[in-house]
Amino acid sequence: MKTILIIEDEIDLAELVAFNLEKEGYRPLLAADGFIGLEKARCNSPDLILLDLMLPGMPGTEICKALKGSEKTARIPVIMLTAKGEEIDRVVGFEVGADDYVVKPFSTRELLLRVKAVLRRAEAEVTPGKIVTIGTVAIDTGRHAVAVAGRLTELSAIEFKLLLTLAERPGRVQSRDQLLKDVWGYSYTGDTRTVDTHITRLRNKLGAAGDLIRTVRGFGYKMEAE
Repeated sequence: MKTILIIEDEIDLAELVAFNLEKEGYRPLLAADGFIGLEKARCNSPDLILLDLMLPGMPGTEICKALKGSEKTARIPVIMLTAKGEEIDRVVGFEVGADDYVVKPFSTRELLLRVKAVLRRAEAEVTPGKIVTIGTVAIDTGRHAVAVAGRLTELSAIEFKLLLTLAERPGRVQSRDQLLKDVWGYSYTGDTRTVDTHITRLRNKLGAAGDLIRTVRGFGYKMEAE
């Protein structure tokens, strides 16, 4: 049974989400305060966290940064639940390591689909010991590590999967819809700017090697060496 921690101060919403998760066979845990939620995440090591952005005690962005900055909790997937739906809010959420972003009000069905997709992605196994190289970028799938010109670069789980997907298809143009399907793990019918946001973050983290990821105007992206 997968454990899902819900860090949400709207009690009625948290209990509704917990009820529906339980019906689907998950074990929900609840926390209505940021500090308490972070402590429960550290003590219980849940399989996934549903995290509100605006919380008493400690904001969701700080909780996410703390989780992703600790070796013990860095691999726990996080879905942000928030009433903020502006692009800058999504960017901030992804910058601190969120794996997905759901804007309130949301349907229970949509949330459950997102939960299943993120859990599926987290469970996906990569080939042990496989190293993919393109230009100055080396991707060690076994260690889940990326080096640029020999220097390790910290990437979130989504950024790593996105980079690996592009690197394994050198020179082949990937549409935004295809990347959403292959990287996010579900057919995404909403805003494809999610891909653009992650590409921007990924390029910045790769530094000069970010130029290996090229925009194909009006279609998507490809990755190829000079």
